[in-house]
Amino acid sequence: MISATHVRYPIWAGSRGVLRAEWTKLSTISGPAWLLAAVVAVTGAVSAAADAATRCPANLTCSVDAVKLSLTGIQVGQAIVAMLAVLAVCNEYSTGMIRVTLAAMPRRLIVLSAKASVVTGLVVVAGAFAVLGSLVSGALILPGHGFTAARGFGEFTLTYGPTLRAAVGSVLYLGLIAVLSLGVAAMLRDSGVSIGLTLGLLYLFPVFNAFIGNQTWHSRIERYTPMAGLNVQATTGVRSLPIGPWEGLGVLAIWAAAAVLAGGMFLRFRDA
Repeated sequence: MISATHVRYPIWAGSRGVLRAEWTKLSTISGPAWLLAAVVAVTGAVSAAADAATRCPANLTCSVDAVKLSLTGIQVGQAIVAMLAVLAVCNEYSTGMIRVTLAAMPRRLIVLSAKASVVTGLVVVAGAFAVLGSLVSGALILPGHGFTAARGFGEFTLTYGPTLRAAVGSVLYLGLIAVLSLGVAAMLRDSGVSIGLTLGLLYLFPVFNAFIGNQTWHSRIERYTPMAGLNVQATTGVRSLPIGPWEGLGVLAIWAAAAVLAGGMFLRFRDA
C-alpha cells in the first residue's frame, strides 16, 4: 500500500508536483505495469492471429484492407486500456487514498488532469509498441497469404502515407480511450460499473448496428459513436466510409472530452 508520504506535495508546487505524485502512485505498484505489458502483448497476438487466419488466393479479388487487418488487435487492446484507466481512479476510492490525495492537493481538477496526463502518456507509449508490433507481424505474415504490393495492397512501412496515418491514429485512438475511461471512472467511482459502461460504449454499438436495417440509423451510429474512431485505420475505400478517418477520430475525441469534463465536475462538486 502506498503511504501518505508518497503523495504529499505543497499547493505551490503546481502541476509539476501533481504529475510527480501521480507518477509515483502508478509506478510503485505492479498492476499498471502488467496491464501496459498486456496491451502490447495482447494487441500484437490478436493482430498476428488475424493475419494468420486471413488469405487472399491468387485467383480471387480480395477487398480486405491489409493494413487495417494487421491492426485488428487494437479492438481487443482497448479493453485493457479501459481497465487500466478505470483502476487508476477507482482504486484510490476503494482504498480511501483519494482523501489523502485531495488533502494534499485540494484543487481537484488539477489532480484529475495530472492523472489523465500520466495514464494517457503511458498508454500512448505502450500503444506505439503495440501498433509497431502489429504492423511488423502484418508485414511478415500477410505477403505470404497473397496480400502483396504487386496485387495492389498497401505497404506496411511507415513511409507509406496511409499506413503512417493508420499507425499514428491507432496510437491516438488508444490514448483517447484512456481519457474516456478515466472520465467515466471519475463520474461513477466504482471500478466494475465504470469498466462495464466503458466496454459497453466500445463494443455494444457495433453489435446493435449489425441488427439495424434502417440505413439512416446505421450510418448515424457509425458516424457519431466512439466506434467512429476506428475509421482512422482505413487505408483503402476511404471515400466510401460514413465518416473520414481523422473526422472519426475527432468524434471519439469529443466523447473523451465530454467524459473527462463531466468526471471533473463530479469530482469538483461531490465529496471524496
